[in-house]
Amino acid sequence: MITQKGLIEININRLDHLVLTVTNIDKTCDFYSRVLGMKVITFGEGRKALHFGQQKINLHEVGKEFEPKAKSPMSGTADLCFLTDIQMPDVIHHLGDCKVIIEDGPVIRTGALGSITSVYVRDPDGNLIEISNYN
Repeated sequence: MITQKGLIEININRLDHLVLTVTNIDKTCDFYSRVLGMKVITFGEGRKALHFGQQKINLHEVGKEFEPKAKSPMSGTADLCFLTDIQMPDVIHHLGDCKVIIEDGPVIRTGALGSITSVYVRDPDGNLIEISNYN
């Protein structure tokens, strides 16, 4: 689309992937697959990613990042919110079965499309993981 000033307007419509820098790819893959149900995939020259829905999280190991990369990649600096269709009581039960500590919640928050109910946990690197349902 061309704006009135003659500039091209780029309309972003979804996130394809993001990169998470981690200290241990195997521990990260175990957590995200076992606890959050993401599929671990291997691509390129043995790189790992976590696939869910129509998105993925590419994994970089600290000190072994792929180029190009973030200016200052560090583990434990992410704050991510994931949506699930599983009812919150079942999410809480599953987290308990997985021995994952809930740091906060369930609490009401505001998601991109409205009100969500969320619980907060930490992944192996200390990233804050919000697991949510739309109300």
